[in-house]
Amino acid sequence: MRDYVLRRLLYMVPTIFLISVIAFIIIRLPPGDYLTTVIAEMSANGAPADSGTIASLRARYGLGDAAYIQYWRWISGIVLRGDFGLSFERNVPVTSLIWGRLGATFGISLTTLLFIWVLAFPIGIYSAVRKYSIGDYVVTFFGFLGLATPNFLLALVLMYVSVRYFGQSVGGLVSPEYLDQPWTLDKFADLAAHVWLPVVVIGASGMAGLIRIMRANLLDELYKPYVVTARAKGMSEFRLLLKYPVRVALNPFLSTVGWILPTLVSGEIIVSVVLSLPTTGPLLLRALLVQDMYLAGSIIMLVSMLTVVGTLVSDILLAWVDPQIRYQ
Repeated sequence: MRDYVLRRLLYMVPTIFLISVIAFIIIRLPPGDYLTTVIAEMSANGAPADSGTIASLRARYGLGDAAYIQYWRWISGIVLRGDFGLSFERNVPVTSLIWGRLGATFGISLTTLLFIWVLAFPIGIYSAVRKYSIGDYVVTFFGFLGLATPNFLLALVLMYVSVRYFGQSVGGLVSPEYLDQPWTLDKFADLAAHVWLPVVVIGASGMAGLIRIMRANLLDELYKPYVVTARAKGMSEFRLLLKYPVRVALNPFLSTVGWILPTLVSGEIIVSVVLSLPTTGPLLLRALLVQDMYLAGSIIMLVSMLTVVGTLVSDILLAWVDPQIRYQ
């Protein structure tokens, strides 16, 4: 296990390097750059920029350099100093902007992941064991509904229900009166009253998908000869279910960690805008709109790295659960 993990960690180094190159290229794909946005805003305000101002701004932001020089300046700062560069629009270090919102982003994402697993696992098992029952049809209906409903639409509906029928303030993670207050029991209670909304909204589609995956995987195992033989030998249904078919059906369930982690972080962008959440989602959206190269590239790279980390976690969990998987 140790050698396997070390080998995978070594593989992550060139993978992350390639991710950084691709992220930088993607940011530069749209025509123009941040300076184009600045010039357009200046013209819209009735103060068109002259050639001297344009040259000064281009030198200030380093946009006149070749692409490989800009990339080297960015990636060397990350590797050598942990410096993700300077945000063009806000004129502050990217690190301070990201770390200021990364805590809320990961907190919501991990809470959502736990919410998804705690509900999807037993519901998927129930749906498979009670195949074609009324409960199975209900779960299937809400599963397809969760997959088909856009997150932002579900957010708007739940916001309306919360305000209209429960009189609860919506938007943000805490009520306005707690924004600048130190953390107390009352503020934690207010956070708990607000955080359920983004957790449910962001986790709805993921939970629906995992329920369908668990149901399909378990149905493939329930009627195999080894299950029939164990049942014929008198093993109790509950013990039989958990010891054999559920354990085998867990493999694809665990492998979803590789894609569900980045999906949670990237999927909360529009939801964060709708719910006014202090996460990296609105920050990334604004950076893409104004072509704030270093800010957008850093967030995209961090989200992409979650795929690499999630895949590693999935493989370790699979190797731990399934004895048929070999580290070689």
